[in-house]
Amino acid sequence: MSALYPFRIVLFYTLLALSAFVWCLISVVCAPLMSFRGRYRFVVRAWCRCAVWLARTLLDIRYEVRGAEHVPQRPCVILAKHQSTWETFFLSAYFEPLTQVLKRELLRVPFFGWAMMLLKPIAIDRDNPKAALRQVAKQGQERLEQGIWVLIFPEGTRVPVGQPGKFSRGGTALAVNAGLPVLPIAHNAGVFWPRSGWHKHPGTIEVVIGPAMHAEGEGPRAIAELNQRAEDWINAQVTELEARPRFHH
Repeated sequence: MSALYPFRIVLFYTLLALSAFVWCLISVVCAPLMSFRGRYRFVVRAWCRCAVWLARTLLDIRYEVRGAEHVPQRPCVILAKHQSTWETFFLSAYFEPLTQVLKRELLRVPFFGWAMMLLKPIAIDRDNPKAALRQVAKQGQERLEQGIWVLIFPEGTRVPVGQPGKFSRGGTALAVNAGLPVLPIAHNAGVFWPRSGWHKHPGTIEVVIGPAMHAEGEGPRAIAELNQRAEDWINAQVTELEARPRFHH
């Protein structure tokens, strides 16, 4: 790793913050005049691609995707491993249009929150889990019917590398009730972009998209079985990826 790498990290975050401010400022003015898809491409996809590009250019954090052929034509529920901020950027740019579950407090952040409100997020109150589950079920169903991918991080928060988190059933319940599959996604982004702190490691993040998984039946038992199947697949893939990280020297 170059002796200048810490400087490049500072430069990365400076440019990321500056681009976010400028993008959100422009979006608040221009996005309301666009269609939803146009708004998504301008506000989310373009900026998230910029963030991924900055990580690759300044920090030498690259990525490789396997299993792209498994992505179904019709949007469904995405269940993804959550280790860092990188996968939020990447998945938001890779799937279009996409909505995700987020803390409603984020919508109060000046400019950023105002721009996010234009993109049909599912903003929940984490202090009221029961109401949050009902909201995810109702609004998630609406988004799917509108042809929007729904991204769920079933662990609920970023989990450190090597520590599998417990998967909630909200995502699989949404998929089963909508009659749609879940699309499992594993990666090892946390190895190169840790969940906390500014430090980064140059290398290639591996993203694995699994075959779409369908429930075998209906009701709570089918939801639990599908959730366990997705959890087992993602954890197995992540364990394998973490065992052989591709660092750049």
